[in-house]
Amino acid sequence: MAKPGVLTPQSTDFPRWYQDVVAKAELADNGPVRGTMVIRPTGYALWERMQRDLDDRIKEAGAENAYFPLFIPESYLRREAEHVEGFAPELAVVTHAGGKQLEEPLVVRPTSETIINEFFSKWVQSYRDLPLKVNNWANVVRWEMRPRLFLRTTEFLWQEGHTCHTTHDDARDHAREILHDVYGDFMTDVLAIPVVKGRKTPRERFAGAINTMTLEAMMRDGKALQMGTSHELGQNFAKAFDVQFTSDSGGREYAWQTSWGVSTRMVGGLIMCHGDDNGLRVPPRLAPVQVLVIVVKDGDGVGEAATRLVGELRAAGVRVKLDDRTDTPFGRRAVDAELKGIPIRLEVGPRDLADGKVTVARRIPGTKDPVALGAVVGEVTAALETDQQALYDEALARREANTTDVTTIDAAAAAAATGWARIPWATLGDAGEAKLAEQAVSVRCLTRPDGSVPDAGDEPDLLAWIGRAY
Repeated sequence: MAKPGVLTPQSTDFPRWYQDVVAKAELADNGPVRGTMVIRPTGYALWERMQRDLDDRIKEAGAENAYFPLFIPESYLRREAEHVEGFAPELAVVTHAGGKQLEEPLVVRPTSETIINEFFSKWVQSYRDLPLKVNNWANVVRWEMRPRLFLRTTEFLWQEGHTCHTTHDDARDHAREILHDVYGDFMTDVLAIPVVKGRKTPRERFAGAINTMTLEAMMRDGKALQMGTSHELGQNFAKAFDVQFTSDSGGREYAWQTSWGVSTRMVGGLIMCHGDDNGLRVPPRLAPVQVLVIVVKDGDGVGEAATRLVGELRAAGVRVKLDDRTDTPFGRRAVDAELKGIPIRLEVGPRDLADGKVTVARRIPGTKDPVALGAVVGEVTAALETDQQALYDEALARREANTTDVTTIDAAAAAAATGWARIPWATLGDAGEAKLAEQAVSVRCLTRPDGSVPDAGDEPDLLAWIGRAY
């Protein structure tokens, strides 16, 4: 167990390091029910920033936000056989309420395809109603046997988009737009996490979908984390829930559909992709506080100078906070800022101020340098952009260094012990995938040789990305 304020080194025990960061950076606590979590303000601020940015991108892609009920009649799930079979082990079911047994059990929302399609069947009547694009910010419950905060919890927060289209091509194109332009760009440009975008195998496909596309990221321990998914649902749910429209030629047709989602798992990915032995490292574009101005010791105009710097940085569009708690030791405050991954600290003290300087401590490269007062704003804004890119470059270099091209199933399993493997899908196939699964190794996705997402799982020359996953 790490001492207070000290983290277990990643190289010693990566899972313990992760638990230490979540606790000591005050991100989350375990809830009273096994598998649930209480997200603390520091952790929730990260989720809010993610939510705000993604919400804008989702709306730019044409979706409107709505809300659907938490409780779903059990009969709804049974209308799509593959869907209910896929989720059955994870369901939480309410059988009693109001002091009596319910006539029909209610499922606590594990995902919303069924409840949303019940209403799509009422809202969709004509081709003029399409495309229909709805997004739902919500909590879901999936009974988790091996919980880990942010990564796998019984209850978690997410968004799930659901759309209806007149044609298969239009639905397919929209699912790809979400994968690339919404999720992919956000993870690359904001989270600074390089992701492999690919097609899931039938074994890994979402229950009820005809195609699942995924974004996979490598964590610092070499394991994979599924950061988000975008699904083509075909007409499966439309037929189960009678989502039909009158076409422009007057016939009746079933809608083509998509669904897609990302969750608070991204917070876990952020921790494990960028964190180091001193705690979090938050990408500047995401950071709720980009710059913390710390008054080292009050007096000699230090407080006034710190306040002026806060105003100048805020006017330059920087998210900045003042820490003038001089009754708390400076060292403790600096360590706390490091743990929480604040990208830049400006340390304002009497000695530096007398020389017309402040100290700029950059969390991501770990540097600490004096900067003239008049140059602070320019230095800080440039450093924020530099450090954003540095995080991405570091994560990409780590992934490339720990991904091995192999030609045999045994070599793929060996490579997955410490990183990822790439193997021709024609070499692996369904039988090889099943063999790897016996060793807790999975096919994360399939890509073309150029890294693009295939239109079909039987295209020639596909590569399978292999790894152990969270």
